[in-house]
Amino acid sequence: MKCGFVSIVGRPNAGKSTLLNSILGLKLAITSDVSGTTRDVIQGIYNDSDSQIIFVDTPGIHKPVHKLDSIMNKRSYDNIEGVDVILFLVDASSKFGKGDEFVLNRIKDSNTPVFLILNKVDKVKDKTKLLHDISELSKKYNFSEIIPLSALKNKLNDLIETIKKYLPQMDKIYSDEDLTNVTTRFIVGEFVREKVLELTHDEIPHTVTCLTEDYKEDEDKIYIRVLIIVDRENIKKIIIGKQGKMLKQIGTYARKDIEAFLGKKVFLDTVVKVVDNWRDKQNILSEFGFNDE
Repeated sequence: MKCGFVSIVGRPNAGKSTLLNSILGLKLAITSDVSGTTRDVIQGIYNDSDSQIIFVDTPGIHKPVHKLDSIMNKRSYDNIEGVDVILFLVDASSKFGKGDEFVLNRIKDSNTPVFLILNKVDKVKDKTKLLHDISELSKKYNFSEIIPLSALKNKLNDLIETIKKYLPQMDKIYSDEDLTNVTTRFIVGEFVREKVLELTHDEIPHTVTCLTEDYKEDEDKIYIRVLIIVDRENIKKIIIGKQGKMLKQIGTYARKDIEAFLGKKVFLDTVVKVVDNWRDKQNILSEFGFNDE
């Protein structure tokens, strides 16, 4: 039995969460075009007949502007060490830039096998240029593997089989029923946050936080209440929208994803709360078992 940990790292919007979801065959990590969507380290557990692979989806590594940015970077750095394989994701449809170099320089100090994953190749029209890019990038570091793919469109069997070659022989760490290291409450809150970011576009900063305040389940349905925390009154107004239309839309879209994940009918209630004091926000997060320190 092959078993081990694989970290997925890269700059924001390289497609890390999409890759994790595609490997698992379910939506576990939220995705959006907003930079900084992934804020927490999420493990997705892949099982087949001869392996268990724990994939670690990390926040996009980037130049920090706010305190939250520094926290997110630290979470990613912590998960470069102590794993069996690193998947370094690069957006093949855009130029390898300073952000990618910044991530690569952090990886270079690791003694872990590094795969260069050229993602979004479906968006690359000039395949000759892709081959040239692969040749140039191979000079930057002695990558264990270089794999072009589309996390959104390709079957990923070959990637899985290649990863297995680098994993140790050992017993499974988790049971076959385990999907992730995070709670259902956390995932539900993240689904709501994804819809907030998607539907409000650039109007809402990525610091918005969504926490599952209440979760009650009976035989055929689940009642959920999610608290959306923002730091300014004008942001609350944007999320609620005219006559509450935006908040209703956020809830409708999120409920569909939550029902698909949980396999039950869901009654979802969303409430927006303004918390403009950083310490008060930390106290609320602590109550829910989170810590952004």
